Amino acid sequence: MVDTLILLGPPGSGKGTQAALLRDELGFELLSTGALLRAAREAGTETGRRAAAFMDRGDLVPDDVVATVVEHAIAELAGRRVILDGFPRTVAQSEALDRMLEEIDRELLAVLYFQVPDELAVERLHVRSLQEGRTDDTPEIIRHRLEVFHKRTEPVVEYYRSKGILVGIHAERPIDAVFAEVQEVLETASTRQ
Repeated sequence: MVDTLILLGPPGSGKGTQAALLRDELGFELLSTGALLRAAREAGTETGRRAAAFMDRGDLVPDDVVATVVEHAIAELAGRRVILDGFPRTVAQSEALDRMLEEIDRELLAVLYFQVPDELAVERLHVRSLQEGRTDDTPEIIRHRLEVFHKRTEPVVEYYRSKGILVGIHAERPIDAVFAEVQEVLETASTRQ
């Protein structure tokens, strides 16, 4: 079995930052669906064109489009530990992921749920948009993305909570404190296997 880790949380919760630390410090391969979809968009692929309109509005990209992108990316990383950042975002995607992992003999190590108040998430995303010049981080789109998260992705939190593999992470703290908690969770999860 090869380990797979899911990072869940609203936009601005620090998932990307923690994913990069897990990659750099613990050797996980990072699959960010946002980055995969942006790359497909920039490459002008059919998948990228289909995803672009949804991304520009701050809406979720359809399940079938995202699942296809993730499935291809995971297949390329056979035998390596993987972090999924930004997938799954719906219960249908969670169910598709369960089937996908079973077919390729991967085990879900844990689902980390990064929790932050909405106002902090908005503040963080606004700062990021200024630093990186991201067009998908306008105040209106940020608020819409948070609304979409609460409506569509919070059921995913409950889906994994019911399976007993969801761990809440208090992500409003400094980066190093959050990472220390993440490492503790992974050590505990690894000993259960």
